[in-house]
Amino acid sequence: MAFEKNYEVPGLTDEPACIHLRSKAMYVTGSLYKPDHPDEEGAQYCWCNVTQHIVGPDQEDVNRCDCTGNRGCYKNYS
Repeated sequence: MAFEKNYEVPGLTDEPACIHLRSKAMYVTGSLYKPDHPDEEGAQYCWCNVTQHIVGPDQEDVNRCDCTGNRGCYKNYS
């Protein structure tokens, strides 16, 4: 049997993301998450631009659904 890799599909949110949230999709497609782009299928890897890691300044995991206004390290666009 061939090797098969599966990714969990992340939940989507309408809340604005933190300005420090980064993903490969931002540099490839121009948007934070574009699920129907063939190069980004299954690639939801994000990092914090402040820590340069998958853990934010508040020692919590970084992802699109969690990096919203309910975190202490969140920064808005304004």
